[in-house]
Amino acid sequence: MRTQGSSTDLARALLDPAGTFDSPEEVVKSAGLSRDRKLEILCIWAYDAAELAVAEEEGMGGGELSQLDAVMSALNGLTGGYESERVAPTKHRGFCLSAKRRRTGTPA
Repeated sequence: MRTQGSSTDLARALLDPAGTFDSPEEVVKSAGLSRDRKLEILCIWAYDAAELAVAEEEGMGGGELSQLDAVMSALNGLTGGYESERVAPTKHRGFCLSAKRRRTGTPA
């Protein structure tokens, strides 16, 4: 985390993960965050990255690059992978719903 330790930093991370952390891997390695907080931050980051990818696909690029692959890799590391067979049929793919199901044991 570019700045560490306070609840303000956590609030900022939940609003703007890419602006708070240098990489998704930094979230995974952050000793000050619980696994649930890491998943929450990475899911927000994944949604933001998917939005950027959709915008790029629709010809509205030119801003920051989507880090969707790096975020998915970090999520996979925390959850043991996500079930691509059981995700939402949208461009956002429902990866965080899948991660939450695996974490809590809720059936798909």
